[in-house]
This record gives sequence, structure tokens and C-alpha cells, in this order.
Amino acid sequence: MTKPEIKDGSIFFTDSITESSTNLEKDFFRSLEYWQVKDKTTVKERDAYFAISTAIRHKLIKNWLRTQSEYRRNKAKRVYYLSMEFLMGRVLGNTLINLGSYNEASDIIERLGYKLEELRDLEPDMGLGNGGLGRLAACFLDSMATIGIPAYGYGIRYEYGIFKQGIQNGYQVEVPDNWLKYGCPWEICRPELEYRVKFGGKVITEKREDGTDRYKWVDTEDVIALAYDVPIPGYKNSTVNNLRLWQARSTNEFDFHYFNSGDYMAAVNDKNVSENISKVLYPNDNMHEGKILRLKQQYFFVSATLQDIIKHYKKNHGKTFDDFADKVAIQLNDTHPSIAIPELMRILIDDEGIEWNTAWEITKKTFAYTNHTVLPEAVEKWDVEIMGPLLPRQLQIIYEINRRFVNEARDFKGFDMRRIKDVSIFEESGHKFVRMANLAIIGSHSVNGVSALHTEILKNDIFRDFHELFPGKINNKTNGITPRRWLKKANPFLAGIITAKIGDAWVKDLYELKKLEPLANDPAFHKIWNDAKSCAKEQLKVYVKKEMGFDINVDMMFDVQVKRMHEYKRQLLNVLHAITLYNRIKKNPSGDFVPRTKIFGGKAAPGYYVSKQIIKLINSVSKIVNNDPEVNKLLNVFFFPNYSVSMAEKVIPASELSEQISTAGFEASGTGNMKFMLNGALTVGTLDGANVEMLEEVGNDNIFIFGLKAAEVKDMKLSGYNPRAIYESDAELKEVLDLIRTDHFNKDEPGIFSHLFNDLVTYGDNYMLLADYRSYVNTQDKVDEVYRKRSEWTRMSILNTARSGKFSSDRTIREYVEDIWGVKPVNVNFE
Repeated sequence: MTKPEIKDGSIFFTDSITESSTNLEKDFFRSLEYWQVKDKTTVKERDAYFAISTAIRHKLIKNWLRTQSEYRRNKAKRVYYLSMEFLMGRVLGNTLINLGSYNEASDIIERLGYKLEELRDLEPDMGLGNGGLGRLAACFLDSMATIGIPAYGYGIRYEYGIFKQGIQNGYQVEVPDNWLKYGCPWEICRPELEYRVKFGGKVITEKREDGTDRYKWVDTEDVIALAYDVPIPGYKNSTVNNLRLWQARSTNEFDFHYFNSGDYMAAVNDKNVSENISKVLYPNDNMHEGKILRLKQQYFFVSATLQDIIKHYKKNHGKTFDDFADKVAIQLNDTHPSIAIPELMRILIDDEGIEWNTAWEITKKTFAYTNHTVLPEAVEKWDVEIMGPLLPRQLQIIYEINRRFVNEARDFKGFDMRRIKDVSIFEESGHKFVRMANLAIIGSHSVNGVSALHTEILKNDIFRDFHELFPGKINNKTNGITPRRWLKKANPFLAGIITAKIGDAWVKDLYELKKLEPLANDPAFHKIWNDAKSCAKEQLKVYVKKEMGFDINVDMMFDVQVKRMHEYKRQLLNVLHAITLYNRIKKNPSGDFVPRTKIFGGKAAPGYYVSKQIIKLINSVSKIVNNDPEVNKLLNVFFFPNYSVSMAEKVIPASELSEQISTAGFEASGTGNMKFMLNGALTVGTLDGANVEMLEEVGNDNIFIFGLKAAEVKDMKLSGYNPRAIYESDAELKEVLDLIRTDHFNKDEPGIFSHLFNDLVTYGDNYMLLADYRSYVNTQDKVDEVYRKRSEWTRMSILNTARSGKFSSDRTIREYVEDIWGVKPVNVNFE
């Protein structure tokens, strides 16, 4: 990097400010000098990154303050989006695009001798999330600000993200994700905004003057929740909403008694124990202590959030709660924040003196719940022996909610004991557990799935009895993605040619992409479309070489599966296809094969042994395939470590084939599938999650669908699925699996994959890989046929982008607004 030019002998940045300098340029130079304390001889790249980020944040401040003032002036109903995760990625690029300041910032940075794209790469992904649930929350924040919805996100300011994923000898290793190492220029600490959060203690009963019981939660161990705010700007409007994150602090920072007696560790013990609550995203809950910490995290952010919401409500609408549900909409992003239901009841009854029935009506009208899973093991439940000592009053309230609900189900709905057992908040199987999904359903006025198929599974299977009890409560809101980040920012090559042809209205109305359809058969447009894809592939090649040391061949088809590692997502099925291709090439090296690069990426939970073994298998296959001169000109396999939002923004635009191959009936929706579709990748997938609706939008001729449907998966399991019979009868499959069984890819570590083989062949193949193998491989052969016909492939690619309008998070948010929240946009355009 070149050093800034020193003119007129001055080393000070503020001496470069002239009458013609823009406000952003002035603020940038002042930030370098007054905030970063640098001159032209000492400035570094990271200083420039912090300075431009600080200058941009300053540009947001007035509209940030004005937006909140306008919401108060309008006495607007507000949406509060509660989520344990916000997978924000990097903030700088998206903020510049939403403000329309990208080119101006780039010019300022270049005059300093740097490149904006390189400074953006210095920014760490915010370590506030892990998977699709968190990324959805981030897309929703962007859409709510763009539409002008009075909305606030609430979560935890984790000091460490889930982990940084490294690969050693093919195995995943986890190292701390210290994303706050250099600080975060986007957040503003609010030291004046603290709330006390209680744990433990006991509940005592006192008599009120009218003879009724009053419950008091006493002798508690308290923690302070400190607020940090992050601005969320809408796209080219004046709305700036707020993401508020809570950090845990001790009520007793330092104990002089212990310190003076020489016990220095004990002197700071309270501080360390308290601050563990916001230390790391998703502590390992395979152990008892991890479970306690996880529940503490959930209650910590819920308690602080409700105190904050009620403070705002009283300030703007008075001290009575008569209008609370008309002014407050709280959306629970999965069950993690559902402890908010008994907590609001506690506040209304114990602190505000409201009688039960009134409090319950307010609570139900306030909350709505989004379900994100149909996996039984992922449906959250808490042992009462953990919840009771930690949250004694909340558990009392849950017992009373359940007692009244069970009586209603039995007396007014005629439910027998078997069905009552299914819908009860409490599961009694040895230990007694609190089923948080049941609590969320009972305590909310709306329960939504996140794709049409997922919602039908909720209604007809998982929550069938609740659907009968509360007809109409379960509804669908198919997920979406923000086109600002996932096309305009992530893929400027493609975004540019689209805008040149149809204008830029698509950025706020994704259905505008329909205007591309007439161009799907235009040879001239095919050329520039393919040029955009080539540019993205070249960009990925440079990035991968720099960050990972891999050499990827841009002349191969990029066949990509990047997502959280889980057995139901079936990365292992993709590996079986890779080995199938390997075998075919070895048998006929001069055969007519379509050259492919298979790209995998995703993190496995630290305690998830099988998923970590699949990562090891991918890397073992990669080592053999990529070093075999007979094979590597036709097939490469790579595992990209530490997959993240920022990596996705480079991988997805370069992808040509998107692998969405989960077992039908297991994926709630998916949003990665939508991102690939928007960027012109073709999908090979099952009829699972939102793939079903993608098929409806793009048409059967423009997507590669294979495998069993959800109902067929269920029927096959019930009728006695026999994977060994498939293994014995399909010679090609048997050859593939036998290579795994006989340690072909792991000669130095014999037997390490025997568990994977046995899971598939001997122990039931729970996710039906062998049942779908033949259909999958045959469909991949069809993919090759179409890829050879470049014009046909390009036509399908264009139509995928053109017909992706439904999958904008703007559309999803409008449906929440109209059907669930009942809020109205507020116009805060001040210019």
C-alpha cells in the first residue's frame, strides 16, 4: 500500500480539508486525526477502515435520532424482534450501498492510496449468529428499515462468536472468534442504559390489602445488562432503525475484602461469573453447566428487553397497560426467547398488579412466534430441575399457564389424556421438562412456519392438536432474503448488467426482475450474463488462493454446497456423488465428462461427532481426488474452512449449481437456496422447504428436482425401510460405499469412517441417503447434459434470477405487517 501524499509539508489530515470537501470527506479526515490519532506518516489500512466506518456512522446519526423522534411523535405501534442470533456479516459495504455513498467513499479512500474493497476485507463478520435463523433476522432488519417499519432488534452482544473453524489433518478444530479484538465502529455503548436481571433466589407470598396474594421474588443473584446500539439504515430513505444488544456486567465489579486479604482471584470472581453470560454464542450444552449458561443467556436478554420495551411504552403511552398490545408487537424468532411469555406475565401480575386474566390477554395479543424446525431433537425443552432453581417465579407461572390451558383443552375441547399429554407444556418422561415450543404456541396469538411445506407439516403433524385447538393460529410466512446485500452488494457484476437493462427499481421491488424474462433467449444478453459469471468466478479464484492457498479452475463447473453441517442437509450424499464421479473417471479417464469443482463449506457444532466426521471425509476425498492426475483435470473437491456471511458473498455469485439436497420434510425453509437462485445458479434439490415454492416460481424445466417427497419419506420409514437391500442391489452405490468401508481415502487412519458406513447400511440410514442416491445421481447426469448446452444453461440461469421476486425479505416482512403485527410504516424522509 502507498502512503498518503504529503502536500505543502503538512502531515495533518485536517489540513487537506478544503471548501470543496464533502461532509463525508471532512468527517473521514477528522476521524483519522481526532479518533484514530494518526497523521499521514503513521496511518495504516485498519486506521482508514475505522475512520471511514466512523464517518459513515456519523452520517447516520441525525437520521437515527430523527427516526426515533418521529416514531415517538406518531405514537406508532412498534415491532420488537427478539432473536438469539443476528448473523449480520460485515456492515460497511451494506451501509454504504443503503446510503447511496459507496462511490463517494471509494473515491475518498483511493485518494488516500487504499482501495475500499481491501478495507472492507479487514472488517470481521459480527460474531452474533451462526445459521439461517440468524441470517434471516439480519435480512428482516434490513427490510423493516427499507419499508419504514418502526422496528427494533434485540439480542446479545457476544464477546466471542460461535468459533473460528480451522482444518487440521482434515478435521475441524475450533478456535475462539474474537471478533471484537479491534473494537466495533458501528456500535454505540449506552452506559446510562442498564437493567438489573435476576436469577435464583426464592418466591415468597404476601397478602395485599384486598386479601389477594402478592408474589415477591427475593434473595436473587443479580446481573446488569448494558445496552449497545447498532444503527440499521434502510435503502435510500431516511429511516435508521436500531439493533440493541445486551452485554452482561457484574453488580459487584471488584471485592476489596478479598483483594486486601490476598485472594486476588476471588476479588474478581463475581465479575467473571456474571460476564460469562454474554461471553460466547451457544455454549456447549452437552454438559450441565452449559445448559445452565444457555438458559441464563435466554432469560438475561429477554428480561432486559422487556424492561426496555415497558420503559418505552410508559414514556410514550402512559402508565396503564390498556393499550399495550395495540402499541407493542413482540416477535419470537424460534423458541429461544419464549421465556419472555412467563416473564411478561410476572411483570404484569407481580410488578404492575394486574389480575391474571387481563394479564394473559395482554400477553397473548402481544406475542407472535416463528417456528424454525421440525427436527424433534431441535425442539427446545428445559429440565425443571434446571429452570426451577434459576427462575423459580417464572416456573410457577408456567405451571399455572399449563393448568388453565389443560383444563380448557379437557373441559371445552374434549381432549382425552393422550392428547392432553401431547399439548401440555410439561413433558414427563423420567425427568419433567418444559416444552418451550408448546409454551410459545399457547402464549402467542400467531404461530408461523417459514415455508408452505413446513407450515403444512406443523399443521398436520408436529402441532396437529394445537391446530385443532386454535384453528387459524398457525400460518405461513415463507422466508426471504434482502436483495441489497445478496445481489447489489455481493454481485456487482450481475447487478450492474441487470440495472443497465431494466433499471434499478428491482433493488426495492424484486418482482421487477420479471422484466429479464424476454432477454432469456437473447444471444447478446447471454454473452454479458456469462461474462458476469466469469468475473465472479475469477474473483473467487483470487480470494481462495489468497485466503486458503487452493488453486481452483474457473473452467470447471462450480458445484456448491455451503451451509451448516448437519446430517439432514446431506452433505454426505454429495460426497457419495463425488466418489461416484471419481470411480467413473478412474474407469474411463478419456470419457466425456463435464469438469466439476465441488465446493463444500460449513461449521459443525463442536459436540456433533457425525458432522465432524463428514468434514473429515470430505477432506480425505479431496486429498485423493485433487492429487490424482488422472482425475483432477475433470474433478476437484474442496472444503472451504470457516464459512461465513462474507465468504458467502464471494462464493454464491460464482456458483453455477446449488446443492439443496436435504431429506424431504426436514428443512423448514432454507434461505441459501434463494440466494443462489437470485444470483443465477441452477438448483439440484429435493422437494423440501422453500425448494417447493422455488419450483412453482421457476417452473419444472428450470430446476433439477430428485428424490422422495416428504410424505414418501414418512411412508417408507413406516413400511420398513431397508437400506442394506439398496446397498446390495445397486452396484455403483456398493462400490462407492465399499471404498469408504475399506479405508480407500484414509489409509493412514484405518477405520475412522466405519461409523458413517454403518449408519447408512446397518443402522437404518435415518436421513434416507441410499433411498435417494440413484435418483440423485441420475439427476446429476441430467445436469451434465444441460451444462454441455451452454445456451440452454444460460437461458435457465436468467430465468432463475428473473423469477426469484417472491423470495425477497421485503415481501415476507409486508406479510408479517399485514397478517400478524398490525403496524403501519412511518415516513421519516427528511430531505
